[in-house]
Amino acid sequence: MATEERKELTRARGRRQRRPEHLLERRAKPPIVELRRATKIYPGGYVALERASLRIDRGEFVFLVGPTGCGKSTLIKLLIRELEPTEGEVLIAGRDIATLPERQIPYLRRRIGTVFQDFKLLPSRTVYDNVAYALQVIGASRSEIRAKVPDALRLVGLADKLRNLPDELSGGEQQRLAIARAFVNHPPLLLADEPTGNLDPATSVGIMQLLYRINRTGTTVFVVTHDREMVDKMRRRVIALDDGRVVRDQAAGYYTDDESTSEFAARVRDEMGIER
Repeated sequence: MATEERKELTRARGRRQRRPEHLLERRAKPPIVELRRATKIYPGGYVALERASLRIDRGEFVFLVGPTGCGKSTLIKLLIRELEPTEGEVLIAGRDIATLPERQIPYLRRRIGTVFQDFKLLPSRTVYDNVAYALQVIGASRSEIRAKVPDALRLVGLADKLRNLPDELSGGEQQRLAIARAFVNHPPLLLADEPTGNLDPATSVGIMQLLYRINRTGTTVFVVTHDREMVDKMRRRVIALDDGRVVRDQAAGYYTDDESTSEFAARVRDEMGIER
């Protein structure tokens, strides 16, 4: 190697060694959900959400609780940009979604699986076709649909119901179908609005176990619920709203601040196979 080449190689090594340590670190990914002092005021002056700030990191399982009318539904609508904040910012994966052009909103929603309280199933389509539709609208190929739909239905325990119509299913099965449709594309974020609201306790446990398994695959799960017993059993992060404001954000929390059910909840978590 020529003398000048050796000198240049030595200088280059020196420059690398002098680089600040923080420049060598991988940049951390932004939280999957972040609200920065988000406020939503409806026409007529009703304040549904007031200066709400929170962040949810990738892979978390989070409950959103609070009394009726506290702003939970408004918050969910902000996350899928069905509404825009009056003030503040709503970010998904680091992007302020209020700045998205209208043509990009469908792409945002394709990356967010949403399980609605009333299921929103297609009544004239089979179980298989309800799930396949979620892939068809994003342009998935037939071979991809044939591979993914059966996997999603096996995950939710509906592999033997492929040709049934929604009205031939029980309430719990319809909820499972709605979850399969929301998860079939393996979104990084899954929103569930009152997923156990109209179900009996035993079925509710099964639905929460299913959401927990989905969370274990790496998907962030954000559950809006009034199900006090289920929140107390699972002991995941709890964000509480009241009168449009974030009033509590608690790791391994309860539905309320009352921890009197902790021993019972721990035993039930063990029975459900949920890690502490």
